[in-house]
Amino acid sequence: MDSTPPAALARPSLRDLLLTSLRIGCLGFGGPAGQIALMHRLFVNEKRWIDEARYLHALGFCTLLPGPEAQQLATYVGWSLRGVAGGLIAGLMFVLPGAVVILALSWLYAAHGEAPLVAAALTGVKAAVLALVVEALARVGRRVLKGRADLLIAAGAFAALALFGVPFPLVILAAAILGLTRRPGSVGADTGSVAARPRKRDLAITVAIWTVIWLAPLAASAAILGRGHWLTQVGGVFATLAVTSFGGAYALLAWLQQQAVETHGWLEARQMVDGLGLAETTPGPLVLVNQFVGFMAGWGRGGSPGWAVAGAGMALWQTFAPSFLFIFAGAPYSELLRSSRAARGVLAAVMAAVLGVIASLALWFAIHVLFARVGSLATPWGSRLTLPDLTSFDALTAILAVAAGVFLMRFRANVVLVIVACAACGLARGLLT
Repeated sequence: MDSTPPAALARPSLRDLLLTSLRIGCLGFGGPAGQIALMHRLFVNEKRWIDEARYLHALGFCTLLPGPEAQQLATYVGWSLRGVAGGLIAGLMFVLPGAVVILALSWLYAAHGEAPLVAAALTGVKAAVLALVVEALARVGRRVLKGRADLLIAAGAFAALALFGVPFPLVILAAAILGLTRRPGSVGADTGSVAARPRKRDLAITVAIWTVIWLAPLAASAAILGRGHWLTQVGGVFATLAVTSFGGAYALLAWLQQQAVETHGWLEARQMVDGLGLAETTPGPLVLVNQFVGFMAGWGRGGSPGWAVAGAGMALWQTFAPSFLFIFAGAPYSELLRSSRAARGVLAAVMAAVLGVIASLALWFAIHVLFARVGSLATPWGSRLTLPDLTSFDALTAILAVAAGVFLMRFRANVVLVIVACAACGLARGLLT
């Protein structure tokens, strides 16, 4: 089942990998952009466990998969260092800290409702997260933009998403096609070692085992509780999302809201927005909002905290378990592409497009953090532009975000300390107003 990965620059012990991955899981604020930058800082720069070319190759491959690309990237790096055991450790530690926090916050939210001071503190945290996203955007840009062609691809991807509403898969497909047309000399050679071709039997065993692991809870719920039970429906919704959620968390939010709010009535639209805010301001991937939705479904339909935890667990499992299937089955074949100049050209173009995607998400996040009221405008070409009400600009939050950015980028301040300080500022503001 386990194809042996090629040797990395250094081979950490499982304990070292666990502790470093746990550190990433606890400090992974700022969404995929911040988490990818944090992993680069630790895995590539600080620990020197994996080189730049291989890290970017892994990132490009994970971007092409459905599901949370940052968690898949952590799993890929862990697999490349210590095989399946390393992939499990890195992938699980990336998710578990945030999942524990979201579970606790979901219970507080459901049991005690809205608290003005908590909302004020979260406003401060959002300012810090905005600074983290901008910092991560700059770091990823420095690594990815190697020339004018990369810059044009990134700008085109940004415009396609932010202005024209082009679906994310089409943006990535267009970038891949452009990557195929690049001149041979424009893509640097990858001098790293390349894995041996994996055996088809190993692939079949890996796919079979991880498919069973992934779908077992859903099948058990359907067999014991019935296909119409709310817990089975939660599992079905998130299992479907796991294989169709190309483009990251924001790409799936519209469909998730339709299913959770309008179709199944698991929670209200206002609660959906609150859950997204909780996920944005806690460590771990943004799709931990799925766990919040599952918890609220259990809280409202199950009638007890135990059912709520079951709903959260089902959503969490169906969201993240498929990532291990995709990486353990696909990573050995991805490694073979490192020796292909054409494949490296495609992945380099895809990475440039991903930078444009991150920029569009940063803009979306900035609009929703810095303005109290946000609307939309229909365009002649059929998309809708997200536009803020300029009169609702929050100057204090903007000042706090700029200050956080200065401390992070200029003085390289500790991420946790910056977030705590911003939360304290938001709380003080709430007490004074």
